Parts: sequence; structure tokens; C-alpha cells
Amino acid sequence: MLSDTIAAISTPLGEGGIGIVRLSGPKAIDIARKIFIPAGGIKWWKENPGHRLFYGYAAEPRSGEIIDEVLLGVMVAPKSYTKEDVVEFNCHGGLVSLRKTLETVLGQGARLAEPGEFSRRAFLNGRLDLIQAEAIIDIIRAKTDAGLKLAVSQLKGNFSGKIKTIQKDLTALLAETEACIDFPEDYLPEDRAQTRGKLIKILDQVGFLISSAEKGKIYREGILAVIAGRPNVGKSSLLNALLKEKRAIVTEIPGTTRDIIEEVINIKGIPIKIADTAGLRPTDDPVESIGVQRSQEALESAGLVLFVIDAVQGFTKEDRELLEGLRKKRKILLINKIDLTEADRGLAAVCLASESPVLEISAKTGAGLEELSDTIEKMVFEGKIESGDNYLVSNVRHMDVLRRCEHHLKEALQAFDEGLPEDLQAIDLRAAWDTLGEITGSTATEEIIDHIFANFCIGK
Repeated sequence: MLSDTIAAISTPLGEGGIGIVRLSGPKAIDIARKIFIPAGGIKWWKENPGHRLFYGYAAEPRSGEIIDEVLLGVMVAPKSYTKEDVVEFNCHGGLVSLRKTLETVLGQGARLAEPGEFSRRAFLNGRLDLIQAEAIIDIIRAKTDAGLKLAVSQLKGNFSGKIKTIQKDLTALLAETEACIDFPEDYLPEDRAQTRGKLIKILDQVGFLISSAEKGKIYREGILAVIAGRPNVGKSSLLNALLKEKRAIVTEIPGTTRDIIEEVINIKGIPIKIADTAGLRPTDDPVESIGVQRSQEALESAGLVLFVIDAVQGFTKEDRELLEGLRKKRKILLINKIDLTEADRGLAAVCLASESPVLEISAKTGAGLEELSDTIEKMVFEGKIESGDNYLVSNVRHMDVLRRCEHHLKEALQAFDEGLPEDLQAIDLRAAWDTLGEITGSTATEEIIDHIFANFCIGK
């Protein structure tokens, strides 16, 4: 399969300033020679072409018909993304031009790349490990600067380096254990104490990575925050204030919002999918009733609830009843419309009704919204993770592997403490080492590799 030359459009389809047709493989340069007509007639393939751009035209080889004016980018193996010869036709970003160029390339002996095949070749040729390959997807899908920073850190190999360090420590520990099996008379009590200490250290390292998983997942995927409350308390106004645009219709008529409105916002680097919902109340209006039902469904899946209370009306019986149904949810209580009243807003009653944070805000003036952002950040992370952002676990697959690794290490520690034979300890230590290799790809199965690269787009 690596003997094939593959090609694909590597930029989004549609109109744009530029579009790229990428080739990778042993025949990439030969195919480009047949299609590319350089300006001035230079023999570019003899000009030490690596990491250079050449101006000219893409043309149909048989008829000589010009397809597009292009820049030809050439990266010679092994100094390329795939560690193979890579050629890129930088065309104008029109759909017809790109498709015609790709069809011409395929007609000269390349085949259409499968999803993620360029990155898969980079992995198979040792350019990337699986962590770095998955980081590419995270970079493409990053919703905030913090999520992008984490993905770039993993692409640079920071997380890979941590995993490899743990594997190296495991290798040394396994060597000591196997030496004890072969030469038990040389294994002194102080050696046993040191061995146990090393095993505990490795367990702590794996445990730290596991503990970072919630924060890493939030940076990668974000959370769903639902704005809820009675009708006409200012939920839609709050959505508009957070988005800094008039996304939702705002009127003084209760029940204006009939359906869920969702948008993604960046709060302190956290991607928040924020949903404005219909006011929660009994209603005979069939359309509003559907909206209320959808609001209830959204609340069930919410990671955070922003419960809005009208400062003018105070904390009502209806507010209390609605909060009772949200007892198990993480929530922030927002006393809205403080710009409209100086009266007692019933904060004491609200605080008694809930252990959640209570903030005074005005969706109209923006008062209290910065404090709301700080509170959301604090609640999401709960102060549990203070450092080690370079090693955050943001991938469910990685989390599963680390938990299995931790299980094998705990089994090895239990065997050690119970004085079981060293060969039983060695079995679990080897299993822990092999399990960690699934993260970087050194021991990953073909099925795992196929699943990962199937999530890539065709041109990547």
C-alpha cells in the first residue's frame, strides 16, 4: 500500500483564494512532471526542488490544455509530512479547477487517498506517533485558544514524551524484577524497598494523568450550559449579552422563546455550548408546550445550568419549585435586572434554597458578567488541576488505556506486597508496558489504527 502514490484535494471544497491538490508517494514527482508546465521552461526536477515553489501551469498531458495557473510545491523525502516525496498543486480555489487537476493527477497513475491516509503514512513512516496524529484532528477541531494550545502541545510530542518516560521507568523496573527471578540470592531487602518505591512512583505518574482527564476533555469538547428559568426573566437577553450580538428575540411578552437556541462561546478558554431555552411554566399553547418539553430535555444533558431569577419580582414560589427539580445539577443562580430595582432582591432566600453560587447581574448593562465568567471557570475545573497542562489527557481512548495500565500496576503492587513470586509481578508489569504502547501506537492493533485514521478528512 505504501508503494502507491496517493492524491487528494487537501483544502475545503468551495470558492476561495487558494485550493491544494496534494500527492504523496514514489511517483509524485514523475506525475507532476507530466502535468506541470513551468514558466520559462526550467527543468525544475533537476533544480534541487525540495522545499521550493515553482510558478507555472497545470495542463492535461495529452491535449496540452491548460487547467489552471498554479504554484507547485515540492518536498523531497524524507523531509516531508509523510516522509515520502510530496507534491502540492496550489491552484485557484475554485471547485472546477481543483477537481479537474485532481482528475488529471489520478489519470497519470495516482490513486485517490483514503480518509487520513496522508497522516497514516506519516505514522507508519515514523514521522508521527498516534498521540501526535490524534492531535492533528484536535487542532482542526479546536474551539478555543486553550484547546488549540493543548493540541499543539501534544503535536509537539509533550504528552508522547511523558508516556515514553513512564515506559522507560517500567522497562527498568521490569529488568530488575526479571533479574530477581534469575538471581534471587542477590536480591536484598533494601533492593525490595527500592523496587516498591519505583512502582509507587510510576503509579503516581499514571494517576496524575488520569486525574487531568476531566480538564483535558473540557478543553477539547467543551460543556453544555443551559440558561433556564421562568418566562420573561431575561434568559434571551443573557444569551445575547454573552454572545455580544442579538441572537435571540427579546420582548416583554412571556413565552417569546419557543425553541432552543444554541451557540458556542469562549469563556476563559473553555468552549461553552450555551443554550437559551423556553421559559419553564405550565401552558396550554401546543407550540410553547413543545418548547418547554425540549427545555426539560436540554436540562437533563446539561453540564451546567445558569438559572435566571428576576430581581424586580424577587425569588418566587415558582423559582423555588423549579430549583427543587434541579437539585442534582451543577448550577449558578443569576439575579438578573439589577439595573431596574434597588429593592431587596431576596438573596437570603435564594441562598437558603441552594448551595450554588448566587450572582447579581444585568444582561442589559453587562454588570456581573465578568464575575459570571470567573465563576464558570472555577466551577468547571473546581480547582483540582493546578499544573501540568502539557500532559492533560483530552482523549477518551487515552483515558481508557491509562485506566487499564493503572489496573495492571495495582495488580503488580498487590502481588509484591503479598510476597507472590516475581514472575507474577513481571506479568502485570509487561501488561502495563504493552498497554501504554497502545497510546503512542508502538503496540496498537491494526483495528485501533484503522479507527483513528478513519476520523480524518480525505486530504489530511
